[in-house]
Amino acid sequence: MRSLTLKLTLAFLIVGLSGAALVALFSVSNTSNAFDRFRSEQALQGFATEMQSYYERTGSWEGVDNLSRRPPPNNNGPLPDLVPQILVDKKGSVLIAFPPYRPGQTLPVNVLGQGIAVEVNGEQVGTVLNVGNTSRTAQDRLFLAQLSQALIWAALGATLFALLLGLGLARTLTRPLVALTQAVRRIAGGDFGQTVAVESKDEIGQLAGAFNQMSSELAHSAHLRRQMTADIAHELRTPLSVLMGYTESLSDGVLQPTPAILRAMHEESRLLSHLVDDLRTLSLADAGELTLNRQLIAPAELLERVAASFASRARAKGVDLRLEIGPLLPPVSLDPERIVQVLGNLVGNAIRYTPTGGTVTLRGLAANGGVLLQVADTGAGIAPEQLPYIFERFYKEDTARTVDETESGLGLSIAKSLVELHGGKLSAESEVGRGTVMGVWLPGGGSEQ
Repeated sequence: MRSLTLKLTLAFLIVGLSGAALVALFSVSNTSNAFDRFRSEQALQGFATEMQSYYERTGSWEGVDNLSRRPPPNNNGPLPDLVPQILVDKKGSVLIAFPPYRPGQTLPVNVLGQGIAVEVNGEQVGTVLNVGNTSRTAQDRLFLAQLSQALIWAALGATLFALLLGLGLARTLTRPLVALTQAVRRIAGGDFGQTVAVESKDEIGQLAGAFNQMSSELAHSAHLRRQMTADIAHELRTPLSVLMGYTESLSDGVLQPTPAILRAMHEESRLLSHLVDDLRTLSLADAGELTLNRQLIAPAELLERVAASFASRARAKGVDLRLEIGPLLPPVSLDPERIVQVLGNLVGNAIRYTPTGGTVTLRGLAANGGVLLQVADTGAGIAPEQLPYIFERFYKEDTARTVDETESGLGLSIAKSLVELHGGKLSAESEVGRGTVMGVWLPGGGSEQ
């Protein structure tokens, strides 16, 4: 039984059959009991009418015990049993007896209250009571048999309906699952971006929606992976080509090893080493294996350290580097070297893209239970259509906040990974012609880890 449709159908069938069988059983039992009570009450009412007529004719109960309490035989069959009814006079003494009561026995008031009063001229002259079940006649048994048969057929019909309904419902439930299975197999075969129709808002519909989102993210990740591989090859090709050109020329004697050539080869080697280090940092961050040496530190110390490191570069560029530290900044548990690396990347970019006479501001604020460290510049800004992509690896546009030819193109991606590894968030706001604000939010408080 590997088919979920078959399992669900059988489950609906078993539930429907069990429910129909129980309903039929209880219905037959309750109907039979209700019918017996009705027949007994009807017979007792007839007995009361008969006793009333007898008293009206005779004026007393004298000789009433000689009346036959047997119903007439049916089709000359065996003599029926005595009718289980008794007659009691107004004093509570039994006149017509039936076991367990005896003639002349006086009944208590609570027993008499269960019977039907016999009244003549507005005066109660006696009481009739049932003391057992009235035997069923042939017509009674035929009626109950027909009723039971009808209930059984109704139960079978309900079971068949439950089977058909269960089959349809099972197919409705499993159809999206089959589509999901086929889409998963295509994704496993490398065909990313598969989607399935979301036909409902229940759990299966939510599963289909989550699958579509996952599939879209997988397709995007696969595209980024292919793009990153191509970008890495491109980034490696330039310095390798330069190094190979110099080494071939030197080995062939075309060039002589001058200090300028050796310095150029060293710069290209440094660029390669930087790229490899950045790729290693990203891979460790992606795998969650990048070790953080957390310390509880005041944010002002980090900002002052970064400002001191870039002060000379800002003066050389003619950029005013300012430091603004807000009051009551909570201490933050972080790896100071990693966060200095993040802020250094942001400040370096800000100085690079801020024209002479511009301003770069390092700012610390308390925000949302943590600390917001901002790097704001008065540069050219970033176009709105490019802003969402600046943290992607190797993303480069002429007017976007990207690195120059001496950088690996991974700085902002590494910064984003390091901030998120601390449980924080890296964001960017920019307006073309007015500048850019890069924000690093870090959760405040905590202890050293």
